[in-house]
Amino acid sequence: MSDTVTDQTVQQRTADQGGGERRLTPDELRTLFLFEALEPTQLEWLSENGYVETRAEGEAVYTEGDAATCFFVLVEGCVAMRRWVEGTNVEVNRTDHRGVYAGATAAFVKAEAGHRYANSLVAVTDSTFWVIDAALWADKIRVWFPMAIHMLEGLATGMRNSQLVVGQRERLLSLGRLAAGLTHELNNPASAAVRATASLRERVSKMRGKLSHLASADIDGREFAAMVDLQEAAVERMAKITRDLSPMETSEAEDELGDWLEDHDVVGSWDVAPVLVAAGADVDWLEELAGSVSPDVLSDAVHWVAYALDTEQLMNEIEDATTRISTLVGAAKQYSQMDRATHADIDVHEGLKSTIMMLKHKITAPGNITLVKDLAEGLPKVPAFPAELNQVWTNLIDNAVQAMPDGGTLTIRTALERDDVLVEIGDTGTGIPQELQERIFEPFFTTKPVGEGTGLGLDISYRVIAQRHGGDLRVTSVPGDTRFQVRLPLVSPQRLDTAG
Repeated sequence: MSDTVTDQTVQQRTADQGGGERRLTPDELRTLFLFEALEPTQLEWLSENGYVETRAEGEAVYTEGDAATCFFVLVEGCVAMRRWVEGTNVEVNRTDHRGVYAGATAAFVKAEAGHRYANSLVAVTDSTFWVIDAALWADKIRVWFPMAIHMLEGLATGMRNSQLVVGQRERLLSLGRLAAGLTHELNNPASAAVRATASLRERVSKMRGKLSHLASADIDGREFAAMVDLQEAAVERMAKITRDLSPMETSEAEDELGDWLEDHDVVGSWDVAPVLVAAGADVDWLEELAGSVSPDVLSDAVHWVAYALDTEQLMNEIEDATTRISTLVGAAKQYSQMDRATHADIDVHEGLKSTIMMLKHKITAPGNITLVKDLAEGLPKVPAFPAELNQVWTNLIDNAVQAMPDGGTLTIRTALERDDVLVEIGDTGTGIPQELQERIFEPFFTTKPVGEGTGLGLDISYRVIAQRHGGDLRVTSVPGDTRFQVRLPLVSPQRLDTAG
């Protein structure tokens, strides 16, 4: 028997069926390699329940994302399989091999009930297919091959469950690392604020004591008013200081003020001098203060003004610390996207900056990693799931830092490339061997020691970018120059498949 079903045969079968659905005989089905080992009764059932369809050149056989309702076997012609990537249908395979099959290939797995076509199939030339309903196909082969189907189903379910569990662990580990980093970052300004508050309480107490001494010294009202004016002027001057003195300049200024204070019998002169220098006071200011009060109260007056200046400095420290805490909380909020819709047009720079702040403790921990930010100006917003993108930035930056245990340069670059926003994260580590570059996005594949990696970080990142955002994630790597490039389309994909 001929290995092909000719147009004449198809036309004859159509005529025999009175214009109804075209079908293949059991003998014709046996010429397809998928069915060549089946029993006669099985071939008869397939002949009765399957039918022939044709597609014209360029016509879609089925479309990615649609409900997977049919199983297709190529009888004649040429087809191309395509996947939707970066907003376009990319051809991943082309064949004219008779008997190749596609469509609802996993319909027999119960866990896949209601699944959708994972790709698109297009007729490159006029093509003929043997087609069967997915539900009929699934039920029958489960009866014909029960042990094989149970094994396949168990394998598929086991892999899915393992990936789900390990994926959850990966996210929890990532969350734990970020929480630890955030706690570390919050602890420093919080401790500074606590220390400054304790010192502030002590300075205020001493300032009240000096004020009491001044009052008991029967100070003239004009003298007190002059002291207050000088104090306010010193506070104002301190707020305007923009130049930091070098250690040598600071030491010289403190020596100069210390000598003046000692010459004028000011108690604890060498403790007061650093406070006055930090506030921008000089000998001329002290001379003005000395000219405003009597020599008997000069020491108390200097200390009272110094306590006020010290108090102002402590309040500035508290303000800086609490601002830092507020900034970190804002970064955490931005990172988690707690105040945003699930899907929105976003500025990728915001997510990158918040992720950098969340991972600052890891980036700066080695002490010899240089962070370079090359962020394009005027970058347009992209439609995205911001919290999921932040998880991608976390994975890529974390991997880059780990690739440079002895230090190096971490570069984060953004650019506009045609209709895509490019985010590139590079490191100067040892690089990824060429033979491993094609595998790093596979689930559970990791080059880290046992117990230090799940092998799902890059898999999750790829699925978030490709499936959720219709973008692309790829890597180029040579020793000393590894770059992960993320491309996000400016136009939202027609379908946003579940990352799973």
